[in-house]
Amino acid sequence: MNRLLKYGLIIGVVAACLTYAIFACEKSANASQKKVCSDIQIFITDYDKKMLISKEEIAILLKQKNLHPIGETLARIHTKSIEDEIEKHPMVRRAECYKSPEGTVYVSIEQRTPILRVVGDENYYVDDMRKIMPVSLNHTAYVPIFSGRVTHKMATGSIFDFAQFLSEDKFWGNQIDQININKDMKVELVPRVGNHIIMLGNFDRYEQKLKKLKKFYLYGLNEVGWDSYSKIDLQYRDQVVCTRKN
Repeated sequence: MNRLLKYGLIIGVVAACLTYAIFACEKSANASQKKVCSDIQIFITDYDKKMLISKEEIAILLKQKNLHPIGETLARIHTKSIEDEIEKHPMVRRAECYKSPEGTVYVSIEQRTPILRVVGDENYYVDDMRKIMPVSLNHTAYVPIFSGRVTHKMATGSIFDFAQFLSEDKFWGNQIDQININKDMKVELVPRVGNHIIMLGNFDRYEQKLKKLKKFYLYGLNEVGWDSYSKIDLQYRDQVVCTRKN
């Protein structure tokens, strides 16, 4: 057979196969797009650690925004619109949505992570991205609580740094129950053990101040008793100044 003719036949066969494959794929894709969504699967990836939102909330949200996919053809379901709407929820960090050819829509949601809570005139969380977020109606996060004259700038700055320290230090994370910013903008710590107030002063050198207090706990309060003082002041360098109870 003429070599040129042979190559021509091979090219023709390959072209025919490619054409058929493209046609089959397009036909399959068109059929898939006409498929009606019969189910939606919502996954909240960190639900075992915190429950700031629920699957039911997300389903209701999608219905309110006319984005609930069940009963719609896959062609009419816009996954990007579903993602964008869910990510507007104040408890959501990220959402991903995709469709399966069988007619199921999958939604994966990552919640925001509270690091601290501010209570008082305002009541809110600060998340791990230093952003303010509202308090959830479904779940209370067990994070350090700050009260008193707390500004947003403080909450996302020095207070955030101190809250992270408490979350990483097992001893102080368990010992400090609440942090208050008094009218003079001084930091007061309320411990879980011991009926006294700890005067931190400000957040400068707080690690050194608490290290000094820990030694006092071990070698001072263990001797005289944990309820002997009403106030323990750490504001003075190299000193722990205590006020005895009346």
